[in-house]
Amino acid sequence: MNRIILIAGLALLAPVAHADEPSLKKFTPPAKSSKDEPIAKQFSMAKAVDFLDNIALDWTQNRGCFSCHSNLSYLYARPTVSANAPAHADIRRSLEELVTKRWPDKKPRWDAEVVVAAAALAHNDANTTKKLHPVTKTALDRMWTVQQKDGGIRWLKLSLPPMEWDDHYGVTLAALAVGVAPEDYAKSEQAKIGLDGLKRWLKANPPRNLHHEMMLLWVSSYLNGILTEAQQQEIQKKLRGKQLPDGGWSASSLGEWPRADKSPQTRDVSDGYGTGFSIYTLRRAGVPASDPALVKGVAWLKANQRGSGRWFTRSLVKDETHYLSHVGSAFAIMAIQACEEKSVSRRR
Repeated sequence: MNRIILIAGLALLAPVAHADEPSLKKFTPPAKSSKDEPIAKQFSMAKAVDFLDNIALDWTQNRGCFSCHSNLSYLYARPTVSANAPAHADIRRSLEELVTKRWPDKKPRWDAEVVVAAAALAHNDANTTKKLHPVTKTALDRMWTVQQKDGGIRWLKLSLPPMEWDDHYGVTLAALAVGVAPEDYAKSEQAKIGLDGLKRWLKANPPRNLHHEMMLLWVSSYLNGILTEAQQQEIQKKLRGKQLPDGGWSASSLGEWPRADKSPQTRDVSDGYGTGFSIYTLRRAGVPASDPALVKGVAWLKANQRGSGRWFTRSLVKDETHYLSHVGSAFAIMAIQACEEKSVSRRR
């Protein structure tokens, strides 16, 4: 039996919450990510989604903020399986309230908060109603108020790669938000002016590592004028060259990021973020799911899910919380789902 919920003023069907369905009223916080967590006996998308639901709910309830690695990436990934879940409705509603209640009252805490909210809402719209919701448009339009004169975005730099490290990530994420937004938001006059500025900044600040290039490749699947065809092919070639013999990729091989304790990165160990993001980016770039590299990569994902439903990714900074396991699990889900689709829509 279904009930009607309202998101951004639009009526959507959502299932009645049963006792075993997590929501902000009742959820089970997953244990901390650990490299020693046993591998699951068999792959389960249901367990992957359950992990994602609970980790996003826990972060939203107990942190009171939105982060790229947990509840924001959740809004990208969850609808690729199903949006009809109490957890999804709760997280979406919480982000909308950030835009409609906190921002008018207290203003955004950082410029980055505006961009990440716009990107998550735009992705969520694209993967659910395929309509540009009013709250999403509010967040997208506000992005241009935090754009710098040189076209860039003043990003939140917490020495936490790859997402809270430099301005390049923020600029590409802003471009991605515009490109993925439904109903041709990218063609609006405000967006065209803003995109011109983002492109100008990107031209003056070329990518410094493979992760930067992967973000550009992802954006290029939605927008023209970001990369030439030759540049896209070169990035794909580089990315293929990073695939490890077991079929996976290591997040630490995608850039040069020093660890806090100065210990070496584990570039020869496949992980969830490196593998999930690499497969998803290649798939968005038009590489067919039948490509041997993607087939081998998906096989690695299905063989290396942990018992909790997550995929482990070692932190690129310090061996404590390993939050990259959260976003790595989101991209693992997105990668598997994208490879099960017959084709991937590439808007231009």
